[in-house]
Amino acid sequence: MTISQTQIAQQVVESILAQKLAPGERLGEQELADLFGVSRTLVREALMQLQARGFVEVRPRKGWYVVEPTVEDARDAFSARRIIESGILADAGRPLQSVTPRLRAHIAEEQLAIEGADAATRAFLLADFHVCLAESMGHRSLSDILRDLTARTTLAASLYQSRHEASQSCAEHEAIVEALEAGDTALARERLLAHIGHVEAALNPGQPLVRDRLRDSLSPLAGTRAGTDG
Repeated sequence: MTISQTQIAQQVVESILAQKLAPGERLGEQELADLFGVSRTLVREALMQLQARGFVEVRPRKGWYVVEPTVEDARDAFSARRIIESGILADAGRPLQSVTPRLRAHIAEEQLAIEGADAATRAFLLADFHVCLAESMGHRSLSDILRDLTARTTLAASLYQSRHEASQSCAEHEAIVEALEAGDTALARERLLAHIGHVEAALNPGQPLVRDRLRDSLSPLAGTRAGTDG
């Protein structure tokens, strides 16, 4: 089956969430065309879609690159996440008893990935928790917006070498779910906002990461949900 430009774009976003694509990495059209087995025209259309979503940019006479968010860009994305994610918890679309089992299963996957050696799957799952939360709470439209915002903050975490530990993120996710299990959405919201604040505070703007190559980074992640932070 021929892959579409939307599928190519989505794979790039998933690779950003998995921290397999770093800020500033070059995305060669021919290299991507060979990787996905499609034409350069289709690749270019996918890259234009990603450009419109704020993930890639064109550098004159150099080509396409993953964006390198400024500190202001990062702060803006974290602020938007606070508004959306706190709103999701303030307006649950489904009974909490139908929400928490899925989130518990997701956290179990996070814990297994943290214990294992697959850093990409670990990063993806920790990022994807927030999208999973939105979907579980019945906010499918917002989950798409949140996926992009989470990918933007993931780029910032990569670029500014976040000091936030995976185990800390997982523990904070679990604390959010525990509050939901207790039926205390106000506490869950408080813990969620604190978690986002911890991730943002862990950025190190004084030491941006420098990379300049397209790695073997766009293969699908085993065991993760198709089409889908810290």
